[in-house]
Order: sequence, then C-alpha cells, then structure tokens
Amino acid sequence: MRILLSDGSGLTSRQVATVLARAGHTVEVLDSAGFALTHATRWVSRVHRVPPYGRDPFAWLDAATAILRAGHFDVLLPTQEQVAVLALDPEAVPAALAVPDFAALRRVQDKLSAAELLTELGLPQPAATVASTREQLLAAPLPSYVKRPIGTASTGVRYVDGLAELRVLADGIDPGDRLLVQRPAPGPLLMVQAVFDAGRLIAWHSCRRHREGSNGGASGKTSEPLPAIERHLTRLGAALGWHGALSADAILTPDGPRYIDLNPRIVEPINALAAGVDLAGALVAVSLGQHPPAQPPGRPGIRTHQLLLALTAAAARGRGAVARELARALTHTGPYRDSTEELTPLRGDPRSGLPLAYLSGSLLARPGGANRLRGGAIGNYALTPHAWHNILARYKAGPV
Repeated sequence: MRILLSDGSGLTSRQVATVLARAGHTVEVLDSAGFALTHATRWVSRVHRVPPYGRDPFAWLDAATAILRAGHFDVLLPTQEQVAVLALDPEAVPAALAVPDFAALRRVQDKLSAAELLTELGLPQPAATVASTREQLLAAPLPSYVKRPIGTASTGVRYVDGLAELRVLADGIDPGDRLLVQRPAPGPLLMVQAVFDAGRLIAWHSCRRHREGSNGGASGKTSEPLPAIERHLTRLGAALGWHGALSADAILTPDGPRYIDLNPRIVEPINALAAGVDLAGALVAVSLGQHPPAQPPGRPGIRTHQLLLALTAAAARGRGAVARELARALTHTGPYRDSTEELTPLRGDPRSGLPLAYLSGSLLARPGGANRLRGGAIGNYALTPHAWHNILARYKAGPV
C-alpha cells in the first residue's frame, strides 16, 4: 500500500515511517525542511517539498492535494498539526483519511477548550484558572504553568516561579487574550496515545518518560499501560465521537494520572509497538474504513530510547557528558540496558546512522552548538495562533 505522511520534520513521522515500511507499505512524506530525519532512512522512498504548514495551512493543503492526486496514494496519514486543516473537509482529500469531525477537533486543539472538556467529563487534571487581564494573571499562584491556547511541542507554555517573571508576562497580555494558568502536579510525565473508530477505542498505550531529552522530549520511555487511562480514553472518545488518532500528556501523581494536554494526532508509536500495540497499523485500518477489533493493552516495563535527544540534552553539560552518553549507548549500559532505539534503529537501515554520526561528531567538537543543531523542525509543522484563526474563519464560512 502507498502511504503519504503529512509531515517529514517531526520525531513522530520518523517513527511512523519505520513502523509502516517494516510492515510492507511504501512510505513517502511531505516536508518543507531543508533536511529532516525522514530524509536519511531507507524506510522513506520519496520526500515531496511543500510550503511550511505553520506559515500558511491552506497553501500547504493545496500543495498536498496536488501531490496526492498526481501520486495516486492509498492513505494520507496526519502525523502532525496538519490534521486541523484536513478535518475541515476530509471528503475533498483524494486519499483515504481518518480525522475527527472538526467540531470535536476544536474542543481538543485549543488548550482552554481542552481543559473545559476534561472538567465537563470529570477527567482528572491539575488545578487551573483562566486569566484574561493583567490583574488576574498577577493574582496567579506560584509556581504555575502559563499556557496560551495554541502551541505545539511546548511552545506557548511558560513555567513561572517568580513574581518578576509573572509581571513580565502580565505586562505583555493583550486585550482578548485568555491564558490557562495551571498548577504543577508531582510525578513523572505519561505519554498517552490512542486510535478510535467513530468513538470506539481500538488501540491505546501509555508510557512513562524516565529520562528527559532536549526540548522536553522523552529520551527514555518505559511502557506503563494503566487501567485508569483506558477508562478515561473510552469516556473521552465516546463523548467526542472521535475518529482517528488522539494523544495526551499526563502527570502520574500519587493519586493517579492528571491530564495536562490533549493533541489530535498520533505521537511516537514505537514504544507502543515494542509493548505489543500497533497504533500506526490501527490508524491505517481506520483510514481505509475498516472496523478492526480492539487491541489488548501493551506489556508493562518495555524500555525504549531516542539517543539523538539524549545527546543534545547531554551537550548542556559539556563534551565529557556527550562522550559518556555515547559510551553507555554503545555498550548498552546504564539507561540503555534492555532498551531499544526508537528514532534511528540501525537494523535493516544503516542510513539512519548518518544523522547520529553527524550529531555525535558535531557535539563532541562543539557542545555549545546543540541549540543550533536542534533546528527549526517545529516551525515547519506547528499550528500558530494566526493560522488557527484562519482555519476557524474558513470553518465558519463553510467547506473548503
């Protein structure tokens, strides 16, 4: 089967490409970056250049539609924020596609709407308030996370633990702004993933971030499929009639998970696959209009890692830390014992080692260059507030 991924820049796209190509599919990607991880793998057969989604979602959509028509693809798989514009009029997309109804997506995409939805459904989340004036923001308890309604991969989120920093944010608040002010919760981060068939939960997984990498990403994960999460996802999907992929971030507190974010897309599926849950395969099946049976929960305690993220995080501690990280990865010791590489697995794909070799050499030569090497991938696919405003205006005006 010929499958086109909506993005080639993100970590999720690289993992989805590995999963689907190993399953026998031909995988191609849309990308606006000069170079991305999906360019250096045998699992992606072709990269199609498109305009940056974050700058103009409708220019991206026009280009994607033309490529789909010319290439006769079987499935378009949203792997990043492009799902927002695709959900406007999925019937106009010339390929099989699984996206939620736009009204449902709207309740999840906006952080304020997502918090209201969790409250409505009685799903646990940290204590939070909404600030729409300078005075309300200055009255926020400290420490807190201050979140703008639209933001991708932690953009638009600020951790504030001092009054001086809070005053700077308050001075920048504009008329009409609404900010979510959320109290921290104690515990590790849980990454929650699910696929739904018209509101029915057919595949789900959760894993704990046991090591934090660059930009808050997970350089180490351990599968932790909690029964409470399955119950929460079932309630959430049924209430929204959700169709396609949905993910969430949660904090595993002593009292159970507390949800801090919802996202209308698939996220980094290889830990789930290693634990026995095929999220990408389930999403393809739903895209094709199939109604697969629900998969059983994955196995707990399955460890996976992303060495690229660990190396860029180690660079902040200097050249020695980078060298130690590489040594432990090569000898499968420390955090790499009984752990599988997610992002650049060399088995059957030696080309995937090229970015790892380049990054390792660059960081050993100049650890301070880590920020530059992280690049601007998020900017290629992130949904900006301006773009979201334009999508909402098109939704209110009628079909694309």
